[in-house]
This record gives sequence, structure tokens and C-alpha cells, in this order.
Amino acid sequence: MGYPHKSHPRETPILSKHFGEPEARTLDGWKARGGYKALQQALHMEPTAITEIVKASGLRGRGGAGFPTGLKWSFMKLGDGKPHYLCCNADESEPGTFKDREIMRWTPHALIEGCAIAAHAIGAETAYIYIRGEFTEPIRVMEAALAEARAAGIIGKNAMGSGKRVDVWVHKGAGAYICGEETALMNSLEGKRGNPRIKPPFPAVSGLFGMPTTINNVETLAAVPHILNNGAEWYKAMCLSNPKSTGSKLYSVCGNVAKPGNYEVVMGFSFKEFLYDLCGGPLPGRKFKAIIPGGSSVPTMNMEEAEATLMDYEGFVAQGTMLGSGGVIIFDDAQSLPRQMARLARFYAHESCAQCTQCREGTAWMTKILERIVAGQGTYEDLDTIFDLSEMMTGKTICVLSDSCGAPVVSAIQKFRPEFEALIKGKRSSTVAVGAR
Repeated sequence: MGYPHKSHPRETPILSKHFGEPEARTLDGWKARGGYKALQQALHMEPTAITEIVKASGLRGRGGAGFPTGLKWSFMKLGDGKPHYLCCNADESEPGTFKDREIMRWTPHALIEGCAIAAHAIGAETAYIYIRGEFTEPIRVMEAALAEARAAGIIGKNAMGSGKRVDVWVHKGAGAYICGEETALMNSLEGKRGNPRIKPPFPAVSGLFGMPTTINNVETLAAVPHILNNGAEWYKAMCLSNPKSTGSKLYSVCGNVAKPGNYEVVMGFSFKEFLYDLCGGPLPGRKFKAIIPGGSSVPTMNMEEAEATLMDYEGFVAQGTMLGSGGVIIFDDAQSLPRQMARLARFYAHESCAQCTQCREGTAWMTKILERIVAGQGTYEDLDTIFDLSEMMTGKTICVLSDSCGAPVVSAIQKFRPEFEALIKGKRSSTVAVGAR
């Protein structure tokens, strides 16, 4: 739903159905909309039965990796005598992505219900919602909703009268991009510096406080109650292309586009129709030039690729990029891609935890080189150096932050090389002359 725009007829508002409805934030309002029926059902089911339903639905992680959710839950060894934990990743710090905060702002009880169901399924009594500290309104709304749910006995030591304990707590982060990485998030929750951990051991074996842990994204968990209410087959049926990509997906659309906002469509939707029909196409007098479709850390697409894409995990991969978090960043023909890539590289250099040499040095040098090119002081050898840097930064670090810096930059140079070369030649490219910033 392109809130504050009205829902388009081709959208499938499931998670976003109640965006913009203040009453949906309250416990009574949420119950009136069918809330907590799925949790009531889940608390009287065997945990493995819940996991099997989620497996059968085909739900995949909506935070970026796209890993099958039910399979991830099945890695948690039930009955091992250890405390288990669920962490909800609500850090949402990927540039271009702003869907999770809307779920928390408008439908906080949907996330609480999803967290409680998932916690029961993995044998956890405690769930933490790790929220980015700048999200002051979502934090306030989530804490108010949690207070309501506790007071009503929906969560706590006797959740909905089931005799089962399910506690859900908000933990505020401090605005570090790196804490969106699941092991850095756990370190931060423990009060440590938010540095990613070496894997193995994986979180399902040794996670939060050294105990078995599952980490899921906000959008992933918010989808779980709908799956329990309507069944795995209902969710699987929402698929227009590849059967490995099921359900609906929220996309955040920003940049040079007529109707930015959040939109929810079924997996496999035509990207061309999405961009030109739902999102209103380019601004008056402009043309789309390039798109980063999955948040700033995935490869850049040209318009020929974008217009041939089906919006699912496999569809974006087929065009040489990734669905990622669903943060669609759009550049029109008024923009200088070298300038925009320099901005992205600067972000990653600033947000690197500096633990790995390849990332600490690579992101800094990529930023310096790109800024030199934008200033008209670059050389053709600089482009070769960027490719070499990216090669040394990719797949050689504890987490993928350095890969995320290289992916959009290298792909932009490959597909829009004349723009970079025009600056190297000392000429102002036509896009810069329009007044791009």
C-alpha cells in the first residue's frame, strides 16, 4: 500500500491492510480486526506442527537473505534443556528501506503476535524486538502495545491462559547500521560492541547469551499469523511466477518517482507495471535511468533489465541483482550515477565496524577514489582499481558489509561506464549539468 496514497487495485494488501488506521494500534482495535486468533490457536499446537505449516507455506525471510523461515525454525533443537531465544530484527537501517517501521507504527500487535507464535514454535520463552534507536514513534507505539498485551494476559507467564510463558520485550539500538547483521545485533543486545561474530557456531547452536537463537525480520514475523489463520496453501497460492517465491511482499519505493511509498504486491509481479503503473512512473519531463531494487547493498540495474524483471527472489537474480529487503531506489536521467555511488560508498565506509581489514580499508579507499572521480580528478586506472578493490572486499570478511559496498558501485560502472569516463575526461556529463546533487 503506497501510504499515504490510496491502495492500487493491483496491490494485495495483507500486512499493509490497516496502515493508516489509528484504531489498529490498540488491542481492542486489533482484536476487532481478527488479531490474536492465530496465537490462541498456536499456543494449543505442538511447536513442530507450527513450523511445518510455515515450511509448507514457502515463507522466506523478508529482511534480505530470503532464507526459508520454517527451515530456519527447524534448526532449533527442542527439548535440549537450554533456554531458547527469538530476536526480531527491527533495526531496518538499509538505505532505501522503510517498510518495517510502518508495520510497527500502524499494526504493532501484528508483530507481537508473530513474535509470540514464533517463540512458541522454537521453544523460546523470551523474544526481543531490537528496534533502531531513531525510530522514536515505532518504539513508543510498540511499547504501548506490549503494555496492553501484558495487561490483558496475552503475553507473559500464562499467555492467553495456555500455561505457557511467552515474554516479548523491546530493546533499543543506537543507530549502528552494522547491528542489522544478526550476530552484531546479538552482541549489541548483550551490551557488547556491535561487531559481527565469526560463524560457525551459528545462532541456532550458540546465539544470544550463548544459547540457541533464531533471528527473523519484522515483515517475516508479521506474516506468520496470516499463515496460521488462512493456511499454508492460501499463502502458497499467492505466486505469479516461481513456486519458490510465495506470498505477498512489501516494497519501499523512493527516489525520482512520482509516487514514493510502501506497496504490497504478490510475488512475481511485473516490475515494469509496478514502476510505471503503481508507482506512477518518472517525474514530469524525466526518464528512469537506473534502479537499485533491494536496498542499497544490491547490484544496480539498467532500465532494460528492470523492465524485464518479475518481482520475486529468482526474478531479480536472473537479472544479475537481488530482491534483498525490497527497498527500491530509483534514479532518473537528472542524476549523476558517479555522484550517487560515491554517496553510497561513503555511507558504508562510515558504518563499517572496522573489524575486518578488507572492509575497513576497502570501503574507505573506494569512497576516496569515487569522490576523486566526481571532483574531476580521476583517472581511467581508478576504475580498474575499484574493480580490484571490490574483488578483494567480496567474500573475504566476517559479514557482507564490504560486499554491499562493492556490489552497487561495480555494477553501476559496468552499465554506465560513459558517465564515469566523462568525469575522468574532465567534462561535465549531461546528467550533472542538469543540477544533480
